[in-house]
Amino acid sequence: MVMRLPVVEEFGKRLADSGWVTDLLVAGSLATGDYIPGVSDLDLVAVVPAPVDPAWIAAAHDGFDPALNLGCVYVTAGRVEDLGARHPTWTHGLLVQRILSGVTRAELVRHGYPVFGRSPAELLPPMSDDDIRRAARNELTGYWAWAARRPWIFRDPVLADLALTSMARGRHALAHGSLLTKSLAVEAAAAPPWLITQLRARRQGRAVPSPRLRTAWLAWRDTVRTVSAAGRS
Repeated sequence: MVMRLPVVEEFGKRLADSGWVTDLLVAGSLATGDYIPGVSDLDLVAVVPAPVDPAWIAAAHDGFDPALNLGCVYVTAGRVEDLGARHPTWTHGLLVQRILSGVTRAELVRHGYPVFGRSPAELLPPMSDDDIRRAARNELTGYWAWAARRPWIFRDPVLADLALTSMARGRHALAHGSLLTKSLAVEAAAAPPWLITQLRARRQGRAVPSPRLRTAWLAWRDTVRTVSAAGRS
């Protein structure tokens, strides 16, 4: 079932009225049906016919509640199929340059839908099971391999939670060639029952803390093991 939020529709109307965006697509948890208000980010992808003035992007996002974490990747139409291309990306109030990741592409093709414009299937090439495995492997051996070499960063409770769920999602993608939602990833995390209970509570929006150093060590250990296995697969 397609989940539609008034704030996304409002943002879509603003972009459609601007005249410089041809399509706005929904990815992330909103696309997969796992969106939780106050917890999940809003992950959107806009297609533009030509490179965009950064000031236009900032103006498009002006006035939206930062707590919504409404992020959007602005992909130039001619570079949609370029896997290595970096695109202007509005995230957490900042404009950065990022690729449109393979996992986001899979979310779009398998589960995404348009706010306006064409469907993801009309804009993006299909994603086979092996394509999803490849995308997951790239994330594990890319960013997460970098993180695994920096154990101290796992003392950040947000990163530790993200690592545990991301490793579960990565293992699932490698094994099955399909995507696992964050909520289901909590249940599949390589963590003791007490920590899974606390992860589940945080995923549901409850402020339940975990022992910081113990959780950091568990998340780092899981990351090291999962990244290592991905590199051998």
